[in-house]
Amino acid sequence: MIFTFVWAGWEGIAHDSRVLKEVAFNSTSGFPFPPPDKYYLSDAAYTNTRGFMAPYRNTRYWLADFRRGRPLTREERFNHAHAQLRNVIERAYGVLKKYNIEDDLFRNFEEDTIVTPDVQGGGIDRENIQGIEWDPEAVEYMHVLRDQIANRLLSPTLH
Repeated sequence: MIFTFVWAGWEGIAHDSRVLKEVAFNSTSGFPFPPPDKYYLSDAAYTNTRGFMAPYRNTRYWLADFRRGRPLTREERFNHAHAQLRNVIERAYGVLKKYNIEDDLFRNFEEDTIVTPDVQGGGIDRENIQGIEWDPEAVEYMHVLRDQIANRLLSPTLH
């Protein structure tokens, strides 16, 4: 339950994938991109692409959905395992919200003494996305990897 990166300052409602793309396009954001052979778990709002593994869409996902019955297909088994892992991440957010954490970075942001990069104007390098790839090859790579993991979850030795 350790945060490795926080990007604050978006007012109003902004879609998570929009925030991620703005961070990715901003060469000064300092976002810790995963190494080429690693990935972050992401929800279905994100593209399943190199560096970000999303669940299967149009398949049961939420843990509450599985209370009505066990996962049957490989996609459901994968989504169930994915949801269990993401649940740990969501708990970390809950802990952060529940406690009044004294943190210099958060305090400086609230006092408006922190300098944040210009994500709306010239601060974005739209040609350099720092390792995030949304091209068809990167998407296909992650689809194949996700299918391989889902197939392994069906293996009788893993139950």
